[in-house]
Amino acid sequence: MTHPSPDAAHQRSEDAELRQAFALFSETSEKLAGTYLELQGQVARLTRELADANGELARRERLSALGEMAAQVAHQLRTPLATALLYAGHLARPHLDDADRQRFAEKLLARLRYLERLIQDMLLFVRGARSGGERFAIATLFDELAQTCEAHASAHAVTLTIAPCRAGLTLTGDRQAIAGALISLLENALQACPPGGIARLWMDGEGSPFAAFHVEDDGAGIPESARERLFEPFFTTREGGSGLGLAIARQVAEAHRGWVEWSPGSTGGSRFTLYLPFTPGAGDADA
Repeated sequence: MTHPSPDAAHQRSEDAELRQAFALFSETSEKLAGTYLELQGQVARLTRELADANGELARRERLSALGEMAAQVAHQLRTPLATALLYAGHLARPHLDDADRQRFAEKLLARLRYLERLIQDMLLFVRGARSGGERFAIATLFDELAQTCEAHASAHAVTLTIAPCRAGLTLTGDRQAIAGALISLLENALQACPPGGIARLWMDGEGSPFAAFHVEDDGAGIPESARERLFEPFFTTREGGSGLGLAIARQVAEAHRGWVEWSPGSTGGSRFTLYLPFTPGAGDADA
């Protein structure tokens, strides 16, 4: 009988070890593949559950925010509406003399104008601002702001000064929203000034990425206790204010990758600065 050589026996032993190793590798690979698939399924299930939970949480947060805003809106509208109804009731009284009729009519119109502006502010806040839009000249925007706020300044017996800026400086974005934000800041400044006071608007930052729009008044300033809440919706330190002007300004700034901040004014009042990015690589813009 022929006996295998030691080399052949050694080869067969190595082959057997290799087959065993491959079998073990195959079995382990199958187990790993199965475990991986199971983990994938678990991750997918947990992701769905988390998405559902987050969706429900987000939905509840939105509903809570809407409920809070509805309550604030009702509170803001109730007093001027009740006052307007009261004046309307006075106008309906028989035998009202002309002087009283004129007085009640003026008060009624004032309340209705306030309600109109309040609703306009609420719509601006709810709609928000778009970051995209047209490219426009800042100088042209300043001209529009001067025309818009001139009558308001005269009504408050306040001087409004708007410093000119170079014609070639431009912004790109929601022009109407940016104008609305600056008008809100300017109207706050005009209302904060005492009769005979001065409200100012100027821009600097040329040569940097951001244009800085400064709106300053020479009023009484902001109490320290109120400064942290300045940009909260519906928070106001002024009687008859909607509490939305600064919130709208911040919303517009953030939509355009900018920001807005408060600092003490140079004459003791307040200075609000709205930072917005210049149009990259802009030359002269069309008016």
